[in-house]
Amino acid sequence: MEAFLFLGAAKLKFRREFAKVAPELGRKTDETSFQLDERHVRTLKHIRSAINIMSRHTPWDSKCMVQAMAGMRMLDRRGIPCTLYLGTARDEFGKLIAHAWLRSGTFYISGHEVMDQFVVVEKFAKHAHPGRSERFL
Repeated sequence: MEAFLFLGAAKLKFRREFAKVAPELGRKTDETSFQLDERHVRTLKHIRSAINIMSRHTPWDSKCMVQAMAGMRMLDRRGIPCTLYLGTARDEFGKLIAHAWLRSGTFYISGHEVMDQFVVVEKFAKHAHPGRSERFL
């Protein structure tokens, strides 16, 4: 249920002008550590699974950016650091396309399946702050 709610909140946020949403995504151009805290692995797997499953059952499109934003919020609530990446590439017709993915340590929560096809153009880091209650909804 949590994933469904945060996917919905992320979808609403994503519809806004990106310049207004970006500050809520974390520290721009920053990146969290690639060290994986083994204590978080079970939680990371659970969040990845919840986002993956629920994104297929929302009545709205829950594509890469919405999934990454929802996952970031779920991790942030638990005080788990993560980095949201934005990338661009060209499709087979030369059209510019974008993609988003989310990482915590060496563990990828969303969007990792095709991330290698994109060049990172921006990243946002949320560092560990247990008990953080930033406004996201």
